Formats: sequence, C-alpha cells, structure tokens
Amino acid sequence: MKRKVREDNIMKKIFVFGLLLIGGVLFAQDFSGVLDSTFNYTVTTDDPCHSFGVEEYANLRLRVRAGEKALFFSAFNIVVVSGNFFLINPLLYGENFGAALEVERLYFRINGNYFDTEAGLLRLNFGYSQVWGSSDFLNPINPFSMNARPRGVLGFSFVYYPVDTLKIQVFGAAPNDPFEAGGGGFMPGIAMDKHWDFASLQAIYSFETPLAGSAYGRHRFGLSVKADWELGFVADALYILNAENPDYIEGLSASAGFDYSFLGGDFYTLWEYLFNGEASSTSATGDGFLFNRHFLSGSLFYRINDYFRVGISSIYCFDDPSFLNSISLDYEVFQGLSLSLNARLPLNVRTSEGVNEGELGPDNTETRFSVNIGAKLRF
Repeated sequence: MKRKVREDNIMKKIFVFGLLLIGGVLFAQDFSGVLDSTFNYTVTTDDPCHSFGVEEYANLRLRVRAGEKALFFSAFNIVVVSGNFFLINPLLYGENFGAALEVERLYFRINGNYFDTEAGLLRLNFGYSQVWGSSDFLNPINPFSMNARPRGVLGFSFVYYPVDTLKIQVFGAAPNDPFEAGGGGFMPGIAMDKHWDFASLQAIYSFETPLAGSAYGRHRFGLSVKADWELGFVADALYILNAENPDYIEGLSASAGFDYSFLGGDFYTLWEYLFNGEASSTSATGDGFLFNRHFLSGSLFYRINDYFRVGISSIYCFDDPSFLNSISLDYEVFQGLSLSLNARLPLNVRTSEGVNEGELGPDNTETRFSVNIGAKLRF
C-alpha cells in the first residue's frame, strides 16, 4: 500500500512538471536546450574492475517577457541514468534506469537604464578565474568537470551602473541549510566591478549571519583582477574570516594564471595555480572539496579545422604528488550536433615507492582509467 501511495505521488509530480513545462513552451518567447547522450566505461580500483554506464541529460531553458522591462527565466534538468552513473535525488525508477527532475533556474529580471534587479533561483557568480573559482563561493565551479553547469542559489541581486565602466551590486543568498529555522547562514553582500580598456577589477564583501549556538558570523573578502595584453593574466582570491575562531592564512583561497592564443588562434593554452587554505572556499574542510594546499592546472587545445578540436589537460597536486590527466576530442557533425570523447587517467608520482594515496591518484578517485563517449544536440 505504501509503495502504491509513493508511486502515485511520483506520478503526480511528473504530471505537474509536465504541465508546467508544456505551458512554459507555449508562452515562452525563447525556448532552447541541450540534450547530452553519454556512454561511460571505467576501470576502477575495485574487483570487478570494469564498469559501464549510460546517461541521458536534458537542460531545457525558457524565457518569457512580461511588459517592456521585466523578464522571467526558468531552466530544468531531466536526467535518466543506468549503470555506474549516480543520482543524488532519484525521483523515479524504471525497469533498467533511474530518473530525476531538477529545477536549475527560476527567477525574474527587471531591466532599467541604470538599475537591474533579479530575484529567485539564479546564479550569482564572482571572480574572473576560469578553473578554480576561489571568489565564486555561492556557485562554485568544478575544476574536474568544466562543462558542468554550476547550480543556482535562492537569492537576489540589485545592480547599479553609475557609468558604463562601473558596476555596483548588492546581493543576498538564502542559507545553505534551506530549513535553518533560526535564520542563520543568510549571506548578504556587496560587490564592485571596474573596467578599463585592458584590465578589470572586482572587489567583494559578504557577511554570513551566525548559525544557531554561535554569536559570530563569517566574513568573506574577495578580490579578482584580469588584464589582457599579449597574455591574458588573472588573479582571484577569497579570504574567509571566522570571528569566533580565526583561521588566519588557512582561510585564504587564491589562484593566479594566464591564457594565450597563438598561431592564428588555432592553439589555446590555459594555466592556473591554486593555494588552498584548510578553511577556505575551495577546501573540503571549509566550503569546497580539495584537501591539499597546492594545485596547478594546465590545458592545451588545438583547432584542427572549423569542425574538429583536440585538447589535453592535467591537474597536478604538489603535496602528494599526484596527477589527473585527460584528453578530449570534439567534432561538430553539423550546426547543433557534436560528438565528443573524453578520457581520464589519474596517476600517483610515487606509486613505485609504495605511496599511492595521492588526492588525484587512482586510490582516492577510485578510478584507474575512464572514458566518456557522447553526443550533444543543441536546439
């Protein structure tokens, strides 16, 4: 009986979601999306060591204009998996698959001559880093999966443009625990962006209100700069100050690097170093998921022709030391449809010495080798 009730609730949710989606498509001025089909083969550290998986992922985006100045945005993810792919919140199980529905964006925007206002489930992104995203504390990017879309947060943004080259932003985000009864963890803040012909600067401050049982909140101070000369330079840092128990240098996450295009733009390379304090925005013991202190990311992409691109990249952890290496191939069959192959090889530098517990190595990632073969359809 309980199973029947649960199945009925699931079907009701799917029915309501379907009605919302169909209604959105009918009234949307702009409807677009992406469909990703991926097959994965992985050699793991377990026994048996071979595993397989299939994933169908769709991201559907809608935009509706309300009057002359207001816009409504929404985006939904539909995921169907089988095999070694993992779902955090599965909604439905079939004979040979699990499925999930997720609201990714749901917000409105009001555009003015000098002011913009946004509120809802949206992305509040900060910093100019392309890999580590130290300042991007609300919607952190994943350096191990650069194509993944960062999750949104429930919040608001009020932007003022006093001149074309200056932006002042007041923002706020709901607590990470959505059911925090005491109101703790709310994160209001302010950011300023200044742009020049060859450089940009962003400064951020945010205060996190105290959680239950604490009289102190947390302060976040961020600074990000980029400059475009022969090379494109970037530096990005965020410091978290816990007034109740200051962590000093351990509250700092800071990255710096450059990117460069050469040979007519056919070659592109990107390098970024990261210092990861133990209580910082990128640390697993802070707000992120990295354990060690020093990391270096390097990538090189070559455009063979207008349709075919190949890339190699590596993330190196100095402390272990260990590597996460990857190679990618992307081919555009025609406009809107592309094929891809991505292979990954984690390595420990000191495996021969009996040390094989590197953060990026096979034992920690539980992967000796993996390859994804995919097809992406944009519409």
